[in-house]
Amino acid sequence: MRSTGTTFTRRGFLSLAAAAAASPALAACGSGSGSAGGGNTIKFWDMPWGVPAYNDAAKKVVQAYKPASGNLKASYQTIQWSNFYQTFASAIASKTGPAVSTGGGFQAFQFEQQGQIAYADGVIDALKKNGRYSDFLPGLLEPFKSDKGYVAIPWGIDMRVLWYRKSLFDKAGVDVPTDWPSLLTAGKALRKIGVSGFGTGSGSGNYAANHLVLAMMINNGGGVFSPDGQLDVMNNRNVEATEFMLELVSNGVIDRAAVSYTVDDMLGQWKKKKSAYGLYFAALPERAGVTADDTLVASPLAGPHGDKAVLMFLNNIMMYKNTPSQASSDAFLVYYLGQLKQLWQQKLVSLLPVFKSITEMPEFADDPNNVKIIKEYVPIGKTFAARSTTLNADLAVLDGGQALTQFAQTVITGRTNAKTALKTFQSGLQSVMK
Repeated sequence: MRSTGTTFTRRGFLSLAAAAAASPALAACGSGSGSAGGGNTIKFWDMPWGVPAYNDAAKKVVQAYKPASGNLKASYQTIQWSNFYQTFASAIASKTGPAVSTGGGFQAFQFEQQGQIAYADGVIDALKKNGRYSDFLPGLLEPFKSDKGYVAIPWGIDMRVLWYRKSLFDKAGVDVPTDWPSLLTAGKALRKIGVSGFGTGSGSGNYAANHLVLAMMINNGGGVFSPDGQLDVMNNRNVEATEFMLELVSNGVIDRAAVSYTVDDMLGQWKKKKSAYGLYFAALPERAGVTADDTLVASPLAGPHGDKAVLMFLNNIMMYKNTPSQASSDAFLVYYLGQLKQLWQQKLVSLLPVFKSITEMPEFADDPNNVKIIKEYVPIGKTFAARSTTLNADLAVLDGGQALTQFAQTVITGRTNAKTALKTFQSGLQSVMK
């Protein structure tokens, strides 16, 4: 998603990227003889991943890079999220784009389809030699490995986390949910004291409900894709999850008014103690301006069949074939990955780190919510690809397309039955996926 108020958090491709993915000619057109980095530098394009000080700090990391003899220096440029995919596509087509960049979470797979991505196997080899490879948290590299090579390297985890307001649960006299039945029970009790038992939103620019509906499917062992990566919306686990969400709506646990909540509206519900429980990023207290001792991470729910899985997005760094020196691109990326700890030491990133050593730094580990997320959520995190483990460009179309938004809005207003909603969702996806 792009904006959650005043800062940016994760992959940021959404509908613009999906539209661009559906029109590959946008990235295929254009001409030019320029090169990434102007022939004497490795151009690194980065997105606003946090407060403004984030980009200042990241720029200093790049400026401090002293390449080994024979490798090129690097330059830093901030690319705004607004129309970002078109910015990349146009620059790459005219050969004036970056050699290395962050960007949308599935962006690398979109550009791989167009033959523009340089595989990162050389970086992986270097990370194995310097010991950084073994520092990755388990399971984070595998989604980026294609049959041709590593499409990108993960650098930050954007986890969807269940949060609760302790004071509201105490007031309602109910325990924090541990499974779906206790979620319904708690939600009903919270509704009686005038608060939402499962806060979300689907107003303009707010994609929380999109993530909620898929997170519940994944939590139930379902997902939009089959294990072999084929579209499989109508599986029984998805039907069951959708029926349960409609039950939450019918009992007032999910407020129908949430369909119009913008991000600010949704965060305001948390701040005003109108939401007691819900799915959000890993930095809800900071985003909503609420006290961390009352806004806590809940443990992941167990689905009705005993499944435990949570939704996550893996932000990554990718390299492009249009570079003045692939060896220099590799060397710069190895360096940059080794310096990421500085960004968490300064507490400038709301993402979770991909390296175990950073999770153990006091600047990160002094927050008990961070520790709980790393311990309980990361090991069971699944991407939009679930039940498959393979990432691809179709996921950008899923995440940014209208089919998911319309499905989520239909579910949280309760104006449907599960199978009808899922059939419409499936048809919408089939119409835009190749």
